[in-house]
Amino acid sequence: MGEGRTMSQSTDDAPPRATLTERPPGTGRGPAQALRVPPHNLAAEESLLGAMLLSKDAIATAVELVDADDFYKPAHGHIFEAVASLFSAGEPVDPVTVAEELNRADLLEGVGGPATLVSLQANTPATSNAARYAKIVEEHALLRRLIRVANDIAELGYELPEDVTKAVDLAESMVFQVAERRVTDSIAPIRDLLGGTLDRLEQLYERGDALTGVPTGYLDLDALLSGLQPSALVVVGARPSAGKTAFALGIASNVALHAERPVLFFSLEMSHLELTQRIICSEARVDSTRMRNGRLNESDWTKINSAIGRLAEAQLWIDDNPQLTVMEIRAKARRLKSRVGDLGLIVVDYLQLMTGRSNAENRQVEVSEISRGLKILARELECPVIALSQLSRSLEMRADKRPMLADLRESGCLTADTHIAAIDPDTGGTRRVTLGALLAAGERDVAVWTLDEHLRFVPGVMTHVFASGIKATFELRLASGRVVTASANHPFLTVDGWVPLADLGVGDRLAVR
Repeated sequence: MGEGRTMSQSTDDAPPRATLTERPPGTGRGPAQALRVPPHNLAAEESLLGAMLLSKDAIATAVELVDADDFYKPAHGHIFEAVASLFSAGEPVDPVTVAEELNRADLLEGVGGPATLVSLQANTPATSNAARYAKIVEEHALLRRLIRVANDIAELGYELPEDVTKAVDLAESMVFQVAERRVTDSIAPIRDLLGGTLDRLEQLYERGDALTGVPTGYLDLDALLSGLQPSALVVVGARPSAGKTAFALGIASNVALHAERPVLFFSLEMSHLELTQRIICSEARVDSTRMRNGRLNESDWTKINSAIGRLAEAQLWIDDNPQLTVMEIRAKARRLKSRVGDLGLIVVDYLQLMTGRSNAENRQVEVSEISRGLKILARELECPVIALSQLSRSLEMRADKRPMLADLRESGCLTADTHIAAIDPDTGGTRRVTLGALLAAGERDVAVWTLDEHLRFVPGVMTHVFASGIKATFELRLASGRVVTASANHPFLTVDGWVPLADLGVGDRLAVR
């Protein structure tokens, strides 16, 4: 047994694990914090609190824009929290009731006593300006968060992290969270979460629509899932050439064209040209063969022009970089969101072609990390993410072909120096070529000799060759003297069907060309 860089003919992937301590911004010890007074506006804070003591409308406006942590002066944050608590409970809000609320929490003397509340109310310039006061408080809080995050990022750099790429991703995520107003404690009491949940239930009830998420365009699927839900990672698994990409493109087109929501499609398998041609073909309802060979009639051109007109207005973005990592996908998705607003859908085609940590223990760990990274992306952007995945060859070894979760795992690999029997496209003869050579040449859809269900050699197509990291490999020595090096879970065809290398024994008869 040894360890070698292996190649594969199918696929599976996941996100790099953090080697850095991910702590909330605000814990930095940079010199800027010690030497300068952070941005704040006490007059705006006092005016906002005074308006809230005078007007329920001002309270409703304020609680949508700021929270207690946005106030520079801690006493102001306590007063805001007391007012918001009374308001959410439907209780009257005035200096007397707020003083009682603060007193119950043993905070009244700390904020200056009842006199402070009366003073805030009396010195309010105008309750009608509450939204502007709240905006000023929010903006200064945002600047303070930005300063804290900048200090954290500087400290991160001075620590000389081993994984620099991870450090850059973490820094970008921290800045993104500032813009999203999420640089706060993620721990929340259930009482603070109930209101938002109730509001969503009321919205769904009033809408009277069973579709609560992003519509896929497939009626049966929408009925089953109620649409693609925000923050959900949906994995679509199938064997090669089963229509995964066509299925995902159908959903992406529906979301962009009919739901009119921004869609970001990452294609690690197909180029811009191939994907665009498929989308036009589907939207125009033109025969794909005629589309490929250019033998289009006048009716086809009319349909194509009409489809192009509709697609030109769609918010559909395509990235065909074949060597994307999860961190790059997260960065690109964040940037697009900052340009166009909330995304309706992100699609990754497909999981196993993605690159993870170079030092991952094995490919299965790498794939798991990539999957986790995509789930974090879905949560972070509050957007559904569809990840396409090839099912392992173990599916074909069973009498029951229905897929299971275990089929999403890595399916076994051969080393780069493994020879295969490819079909020469010019002569139709057989050429022996290594998987490493095919990878270096970037060849796809390679014609090869394969066995059918009757164990006869027939032409087939090998869709991809890709590196799948460093794994433990084993040498399988045949009676003919030939040696095949493969991972333990790579299947070989025997008289009893496909069997993983780890389950083979001396004397087993194998089908090897």
